[in-house]
Amino acid sequence: MLSLINLTKRFGRLIAVNDVSLEIKAGEIFGFLGPNGAGKTTTIKMIAGILEPTEGGVIIDGKDLAEDPVGAKQVTGFIPDRSFLYEKLSGIEFLRFVASLYGMADGRSKAKIKYLLSLFDMEEWAGDLIESYSHGMKQRLVMSAALIHEPKVIVVDEPMVGLDPKGAMLVKALFRSLAEKGVTIFMSTHTLAIAEEMCDRIGIIHEGRLIALGTASELKDKAGAQVKNLEAVFLKLTE
Repeated sequence: MLSLINLTKRFGRLIAVNDVSLEIKAGEIFGFLGPNGAGKTTTIKMIAGILEPTEGGVIIDGKDLAEDPVGAKQVTGFIPDRSFLYEKLSGIEFLRFVASLYGMADGRSKAKIKYLLSLFDMEEWAGDLIESYSHGMKQRLVMSAALIHEPKVIVVDEPMVGLDPKGAMLVKALFRSLAEKGVTIFMSTHTLAIAEEMCDRIGIIHEGRLIALGTASELKDKAGAQVKNLEAVFLKLTE
């Protein structure tokens, strides 16, 4: 469902992402970990089509992002770590705008917007301007916008940022439900407990290179018998 093929990104002499290749199947929740500056966000921006790779490519649901960017993005939902919103719109106006970008019919978009506002407990504030929203409310709105067209692949950078415990629990349950329906989730996070709890497989990137790949249990075995949790694995492999 999601393939990274020798993905490389250079900024002058700096190699931010260095020859990363991955195959992620339908219905898989994949965790992408790494220290600050390792190349996580750069990789995510290339998958989302925001940055163009220096070398290599991205295939989403059989569509080459370089050759068919519209087709690839039509089946992708992107949730950044920082929300960028049109704050002079109300929440419902923003969702209608996003639905129109995907060419959704009015009836389908109205039903989906109603469902998402209810799911994220946003009905009461749907008519308020986004500029009045808290950070957590903005994050819920961004997630709603990413899900509105029912994507096959969701790319998410730090999914729990700004969410209260109730919101975080909701997102965990939502991601599991989507994965059970065959949606692929590529998730970058610094919260190792979330990665260990949620992810089917985990990749660790360090200095632009993918240095480890496997289940949490497999990564613990790779790091050594004395390692008991993912935090210890991460520290040992990136030290």
